[in-house]
Parts: sequence; C-alpha cells; structure tokens
Amino acid sequence: MSTHPAPAPIELHAADLNSHGGVFCPSPMAGMATWNTHPKVFLDVARTGQAKCPYCSTVYRLKDGEHVHSH
Repeated sequence: MSTHPAPAPIELHAADLNSHGGVFCPSPMAGMATWNTHPKVFLDVARTGQAKCPYCSTVYRLKDGEHVHSH
C-alpha cells in the first residue's frame, strides 16, 4: 500500500474568496489541472478560516492577519 503525503496548505488572501466566502477545488491556486482531478467542490473558507477538500485533502486557509468582511 502506498501512502501519499498531504498536499501543502494553500494560503489565501480574503480577496481570493468568492462572494460566498469560499473557493472551489480543484483550483489553479493549488497547481491542479482541472481535467484530470476530482469533481469540483465548494469549500467554505470564511466560516472557520480554513476548509479541507474531501476528495484530495488539500487545505485552503486564510493567511495570518486576513479577515473576511461580511456584506
């Protein structure tokens, strides 16, 4: 059985989040080619400051000092 190391966390600026406070994975920010990866999934980063993709385990998190401003 082979084990794959966890991908490095993707650090985001608040401006990187969409209008709903999240990002989609797979993402070009993570260096992923969308044609050969998993289905697209929305990750709500704004809720806790980070979110983990259930398919590839990539963690997307806000950089230190970044804050999401509500509308």
